[in-house]
Amino acid sequence: MGFGSYDESEQEDQNVDFNEEDGVETTENDHEGEVNFEFTASNDELLDRLEDIKEE
Repeated sequence: MGFGSYDESEQEDQNVDFNEEDGVETTENDHEGEVNFEFTASNDELLDRLEDIKEE
C-alpha cells in the first residue's frame, strides 16, 4: 500500500452508537456576563507593532 492509500474495508462501518448519557456536558461551564476591552494604542501604533512582529 502506497503513501496516501487506505484499506476501504476499514471505512465500511463507521456507525457509532451514542446516547446522551455518554456525551459531553457542554453547558457545564456556561458563563453569563460581558467583556469589555479598552485599547490605549492608536491604529497606527498597532499597525507599526504588527509590522515589527512580522519582521521578527
